Amino acid sequence: MSNLAAVGVIGMAVMGSNLARNLARNGHRVAVWNRTPNKTNELVAEHGHEGDFVPAVELADFVASIERPRRMILMIKAGAPTDSTIDLLVPLLDEGDIVVDGGNAHFEDTRRRELKLRDLGLHFVGAGISGGEVGALEGPSIMPGGSPESYEALGPILESISAKVDGEPCCTYIGPDGAGHFVKMVHNGIEYADMQFIGEAYELLKAVGFSHDEMADVFATWNTGDLDSYLIEITAEVLRKKDPRTGRPLVEVIVDAAGMKGTGTWTVQSALNLGTPVNTIAESVFARAISSAPELRQAARAALQGPDAKIQVADREAFVEQIRQALWASKVVAYAQGLDEIRMAGAEYGWDINVGEVAKIWRAGCIIRAKLLERIRSEYADRKLATLLEAPSVAEGLAGSQDAWREVVSVAVKAGVPVPGFAAALAHYDQARAPRLNAALTQGLRDYFGAHTYRRIDAEGAFHINWSTDGTEEPADTAG
Repeated sequence: MSNLAAVGVIGMAVMGSNLARNLARNGHRVAVWNRTPNKTNELVAEHGHEGDFVPAVELADFVASIERPRRMILMIKAGAPTDSTIDLLVPLLDEGDIVVDGGNAHFEDTRRRELKLRDLGLHFVGAGISGGEVGALEGPSIMPGGSPESYEALGPILESISAKVDGEPCCTYIGPDGAGHFVKMVHNGIEYADMQFIGEAYELLKAVGFSHDEMADVFATWNTGDLDSYLIEITAEVLRKKDPRTGRPLVEVIVDAAGMKGTGTWTVQSALNLGTPVNTIAESVFARAISSAPELRQAARAALQGPDAKIQVADREAFVEQIRQALWASKVVAYAQGLDEIRMAGAEYGWDINVGEVAKIWRAGCIIRAKLLERIRSEYADRKLATLLEAPSVAEGLAGSQDAWREVVSVAVKAGVPVPGFAAALAHYDQARAPRLNAALTQGLRDYFGAHTYRRIDAEGAFHINWSTDGTEEPADTAG
């Protein structure tokens, strides 16, 4: 039996060490290396009994300890640290070796790195890994991109450590170069929207007068039905948690400003470049932005007037049900928008991503895992969809929820409770189903001030009105 490791992990911070432990627990001999050796030593000292680790002090020794083709997973900070580590690693590698970036890299960086290493005869894999610290240890959802050949050598290992649903691994080959990191980026964008919707539901319950314990009970109940998901589950726990110092609900003593690490912003930027609408994700990014703008909020509180964000309802339980339906419907729209963006990117970059397979590997392990994803997987498996919104079971569910959805948005607006996520999702629903939008007027205006032309519903080609002269229409190719 070879004494060489089957796989190596670089970076022994929490995510890297947990992933290395997961690999070892699943029977793989794991080479481990960290820029500062004490982190490697701590891992082996504290968790060496969990499996077979091969620690190294020098990077060259780490590389030499792995069987060929070498499979090495980088779990380090995105950006310059990743590039510098790759530069140190490449001279030590042989043709056919595989370097995996398991961090939250921008997909364009992954495309650049993949091309660079491909020219050197090496494989570079951008692997989105979702599930946080617990997922890395117990089974994450893994979204690897790169060459098909690299997945042949790497896939069985990644599948063995991923989360499972009915024995099926939450890991699949996504597509070439940056496809894996793109899908992980959109996963995080959907995560932003999901948390925004949950926050809006929380604000509405608070506006009705629910205590934090009562709200926790509501979310716990929701987690037993169609909204069954990881984020709904932990929302109940967070709302129930009391501050150890004061005994008050913990959420009351947390500063009201949400942080961001960039993936939600990247999702929106990429959607703009692709021309695909993701307004629910965009609103969630902007909601975090305004939460972290104290000067703007302080000035607005002093200057602006409006309702007091209190809601009076005759039947609290009926309103809770309406909020539940609005939350579910908005969540569906966010998933639809994210999956549409993935489909569009697949066409743009030649990735040919199987959207149904993406939904399948999100069913467990990742942060947005939810009961809804099994329905999404099934719908994409059964038919070719232009958008999730046209799937029969989804369209039926949205039709059944829309009255409650509209009522919730209306009540919130009248009371002054901000619900940008719910409202954006509803607006997308109405825009998508509308036979005509206001775009005809927009094109008329564009033609008036910039001679940008327009197309007609009853003739082929582009046309222009001579607005400044006789008002006649002429084909665009002769317009001057």
